[in-house]
Amino acid sequence: MSIFEYNGSALVAMVGKNCFAIASDRRLGVQLQTIATDFQRIFKIHDKLFLGLSGLGSDAQTLHQRLVFRHKLYQLREERDMKPETFASLVSAMLYEKRFGPYFVQPVIAGLGEDDKPFICTMDSIGAKELAKDFVVAGTASESLYGACESMFKPDMDHEELFETISQALVSSIDRDCLSGWGGHVYIVTPTEVTERILKGRMD
Repeated sequence: MSIFEYNGSALVAMVGKNCFAIASDRRLGVQLQTIATDFQRIFKIHDKLFLGLSGLGSDAQTLHQRLVFRHKLYQLREERDMKPETFASLVSAMLYEKRFGPYFVQPVIAGLGEDDKPFICTMDSIGAKELAKDFVVAGTASESLYGACESMFKPDMDHEELFETISQALVSSIDRDCLSGWGGHVYIVTPTEVTERILKGRMD
């Protein structure tokens, strides 16, 4: 078993019209044994920027703490929040810095940039970025997430339709992966508000 599959995870970010959604499962396991059912994989960097970290749970928490520290330094120096594109470059550089002993995580970055244009991207554990205009996925359930998102995604969805689409994609995908599950955690971000919702899924 790969170290990336040790704790199990499912992460997806999807773009709508001037909004985006990012969702994850809630299971923390040690291989097939479930340890926690309320594990947080999505972190708020600021009101219009969210970070999801799939992979090894301990590395995800460590990297999140380091990124929060770096973002606070940026806010103090620049007196503004970081743009999503800038933050993606920061994450990429921090991961590449540790390429000979990497953090075992696959980040998903989602944010609203200039003119509230949604930005999503994912990268591997050494910071090779993959940008997308529709959706990005990560984690042990990524293969089934690709299929569900490909069939359900439509361009220019409003925030309610986006919530329905990402929730259906997530729930149906984690049912097909035994290392992720126990419901979902969804954030829908528009220029004016952030909505957080918990999904109930199969509890096994």
